[in-house]
Amino acid sequence: MDFFGTIMAPFRWLVSAMMVGFHDGLSAIGMPAASGWTWTLSIIGLVLVIRAALIPVFLKQVDAQQRMRLLQPDLKKLQDKYKGKTDPPSRQAMAQEQMALYKAHGTNPFSACLPMLIQMPFFFALFQVLSGISSAAGKGEGVGAMNAEQVMQFDQSTIFGVPLSASLLHGAGGNQLSVWILSIVMILAMTASQLITQKQIMARNMSSEALASPLIPQQKVLLYSLPIVFGVGGIVFPIGVLIYWTTTNLWTMGQQFVVRWDRMGP
Repeated sequence: MDFFGTIMAPFRWLVSAMMVGFHDGLSAIGMPAASGWTWTLSIIGLVLVIRAALIPVFLKQVDAQQRMRLLQPDLKKLQDKYKGKTDPPSRQAMAQEQMALYKAHGTNPFSACLPMLIQMPFFFALFQVLSGISSAAGKGEGVGAMNAEQVMQFDQSTIFGVPLSASLLHGAGGNQLSVWILSIVMILAMTASQLITQKQIMARNMSSEALASPLIPQQKVLLYSLPIVFGVGGIVFPIGVLIYWTTTNLWTMGQQFVVRWDRMGP
């Protein structure tokens, strides 16, 4: 096993264990064990657990972004101080003073990306688990915490006639047209929901003074490039992974709405 695989092994086990736990619970209340919808709800349950665990991180993120708003007058003074100075020493001095301001206020312009970065190991772990399902099923092996029987069930489970382990580039059985249609719909939903959440983050947390900061274009590139990266990468994502990422984007949209509503309240 390579270094990356060794690091990801605990995450693969944890992700698969949570899926199995939800699957067994849903099966116990009467849902068919081999149904694609049972496994779909298991993936959604996985999202809910991970995102619920990240709520403290989200609250710290909101606090950091509120601190960002409080330092806007100081940032404006700094921008006025260096207005019209485009020589390298001046730009370097301005950047250093900006970073000192961020440090003094206990925040940074990239705080909006923290929850996503924390999620990435779980995302890659789910991708590895679902991508290895078909191969493991053919060998009669388990994957992570999933035993051979559960791997076989997942490999044969479908929604709308499409296997959950299928992707746009790798049909993994089933009707190829159905695989293409569902994959494209899910990729568009994933990309659109992620773009909307990124726009919400920028609109909610950035004043006009903040948007004038020379570091903001870097943050915009990072925030708005991610939906494109995930959209392009979606052609190799199994349907189960697309379900995971679309669900987590919808959770983020809901969180942004709740925070906005709370701020508008008394």
